[in-house]
This record gives sequence, C-alpha cells and structure tokens, in this order.
Amino acid sequence: MTSAGTVVLDHTALAALAAGNRFLSYVYDTTHQSPQRRILVPTSCLAQAERDRPGSADYFASLEALTFLDLDLAAASAVGRAGLPFLHVSERAEAHERGPASVVELQWRTMREEAAEAPDFPAFGELVEAAHADPKLRQLCVFSSHWTLGFSSCTGFPFRVEAAIAPSRNGGPYLVMEHPHSIVFGETATAEEAVAAAVSRLPTGLGPAVAGTADRDE
Repeated sequence: MTSAGTVVLDHTALAALAAGNRFLSYVYDTTHQSPQRRILVPTSCLAQAERDRPGSADYFASLEALTFLDLDLAAASAVGRAGLPFLHVSERAEAHERGPASVVELQWRTMREEAAEAPDFPAFGELVEAAHADPKLRQLCVFSSHWTLGFSSCTGFPFRVEAAIAPSRNGGPYLVMEHPHSIVFGETATAEEAVAAAVSRLPTGLGPAVAGTADRDE
C-alpha cells in the first residue's frame, strides 16, 4: 500500500464531505479525476457516519471515488504502517466552513457548557450568562483565559479583543479590562454591571465578529 496520493476519511470527514465542505469536495474531485489518487474509508467509519446520519451510507456507497476498507487487525496495522494521512473534521472546523456567525455560536455554546461544568465557581457562570444575554457581546467571539472572558471582533487567532471581564473571586469585584489580564479600568459588584461597563467602552458601530484574525480579515 502506497501513501502517495492516498488519504483516509473518518466519520467526521464523511459528514463534512456530504455537507459540501470545500476542501473535501476538492479532494474528492481531484481523486475522481486521477487514477493515481485514492480515498479510503474504513467500514467502521462508514458505520459511525450512518449512525450519526441514517441513510448516509447509501449515499457514500454511490460515490465512485471512495474505496471502503473492512479493517481486521492485519489490515489496520498495514494502514498505520503506511503512514496514510487521516482527515478528521472538528466541530470548530465545520463552523469556520459555515462562516463567522457559526463560529461565534459555537464559542458561546462551548463557553456556557464549560460554565455549567464549574459549579464551584458560580461567579464565572453568572458572568457568562450575563454576557450572553447582552446582544452586543453575544455577537462577538467569546473566549476565556484563566477564567477571564475576552470578546473578539474576529473569529481567528490572534483575536482582536474589544473588551474583557474577570469574574468575582472570593467575594471581590468583577474586573473590567481592555484585554485579559491587562490594566483594570472598572470594578463592579455584579456580573450585569460588569457587562454594562464593558459594553459602554465598545467602539461605536461595532458589528458582529468577522472571519479572519487581528492581523488579517478574510
């Protein structure tokens, strides 16, 4: 088995291919047009794709450029030794493919889930929920650094941070900053007050987060 021109798709890559992911569509089209290229799909990954999206296995079976592998131990070892590149598509990568609004939605959902998993730090959860409730902050790409929330007007790293808020610790105040762990310009007693203070310092006319980084917009 040669690795030249050969890739392996897992179930996440299959789902992205079916959804029209541009990179995977390019991989498929070039493979379909070249006999020197191969796309391998382990049947276990096909089974997971079918489990995630019932009926998708029949669709993938109709794609002529896909070669399905029923991997026993020996075959799995051979694939591993061949050093074939495995294509995996993360939820964040899929969000970037859909656009900045999807990235922002994913970041907020992830942040709220993290807050829910930190019951011993209720001030962090209160801050996340207060920030999410504000439409001006909710349209920005949220991230955290040592429990401090940052709000970026772009979805890629390095972020273009427009405001940051540190949660109350040990009964202390919420801290409003320009950037995480930078000079504090405001202290408040509640998460809602901290959010209001941060929003008041946002640039006039700031819109939803855009694709790109602080160095370059796409």
